[in-house]
Amino acid sequence: MTARLAILCPGQGRQHPGMFDVLGLSFDVQTLLEQWSMQERLPMPLATVLANETLLFSNRLAQPLIVAATLSVWERLKHALPAPTVVLGYSVGELSAYAVAGAIAPAATLTLADIRAQLMDASAQSSPPQALLAVTGLDLKRTGDTAARAGISVAIETGHDSAVVGGLREDVQKYAVQLAQDGVRTVMLPVGVASHTPLMNAAVTPFLEALGKHRLSDPAIPVVAGLTGATIRNGDEASCMLARQISETIRWKDCMDTCAEAGITVALELGPGSALARMLHGAHPHIECRSIDDFRSVEGVVRWIGRHFDQ
Repeated sequence: MTARLAILCPGQGRQHPGMFDVLGLSFDVQTLLEQWSMQERLPMPLATVLANETLLFSNRLAQPLIVAATLSVWERLKHALPAPTVVLGYSVGELSAYAVAGAIAPAATLTLADIRAQLMDASAQSSPPQALLAVTGLDLKRTGDTAARAGISVAIETGHDSAVVGGLREDVQKYAVQLAQDGVRTVMLPVGVASHTPLMNAAVTPFLEALGKHRLSDPAIPVVAGLTGATIRNGDEASCMLARQISETIRWKDCMDTCAEAGITVALELGPGSALARMLHGAHPHIECRSIDDFRSVEGVVRWIGRHFDQ
C-alpha cells in the first residue's frame, strides 16, 4: 500500500500554556510571530495571555492564537515531511488548513482569524449567553431531533453516536440535564460562542467580505471542507465554505471518512492538543495518527512519519 499523509489542524478547546513551546521551536516561533505581527493582535504580551486560562480560552484571543500555533509548527515541518495528500481543519482550524495548503499566507491567515473571532464575539454579545455541549452515546438522528425540540442546534457531527450541540446557554444546560436523566454522557465545552449554529448568522456575510479582501488562491493541496466532507481545490469555493461554516453544521465524521476514502495511511495533527488524531484513529483504526504534542523534537516527528513511508 502506498503511504499517504493527512495534516490535521485543530480548533478551540485544547490550547495550553506550552502551545508555542513544542518540538524545541521556541526561538524560531518568536521570530515567526514577529514576522506575522502577532503581538499587534493581542492586548497584552503573549506570555501574559498564555499564563491566564481565562484569556487563553476567550474566543477573541483563542482563535488567532490557535492558528498561529498551528502554522508556526507547519512552517518548521513542511520542508521535512512528505507532501500531504489532503489537509483537514476543525472549526477555525479550517482556516489554518488553507494556509497549510498554500492558498493564503500565514500573516493574512492570522488577520482573518482575528476578524473571524471579533465577528463571532459580536454575534454572541447580541444575544443571551451561549454555550457548546459535547454529546456522546446518542445516534446523530436522535441528537438532531432532541436538540431541535430543545431549541438548540447540532454544531459538529463527530461520529455516528457523538456530536457537539450549541445554542443559548440556558437551553443547552437544560438539554444536558435531560440527556443525563437518559444516561447520555455530556460535557460543557470551554467555548463561549455557539459556533456553527444559526446564532452566528450575522458573522457570515462580513467574514465573506473580509475573505474577499484577502483573496484565496487555489490550494496546492486539496482541503477537506467541514460542511460537506468534499475536497476543495478552488479559492473562491474555499472562501464560500469558510464563511458558511461559521453558522452551519460541521460534518467532521464525513471529513474523516474522506481521509479513509483517499487512502490516507498516516495523519499528523499540528496541535495544540491531540483530539483530532484520537478521533480519526478511533473512526479508522488502520490510519496511524499522532499529534505534535506527542513528540519532543522535529526529528522525532520526521522519523515517525518516515517509518511509515519506508514500509
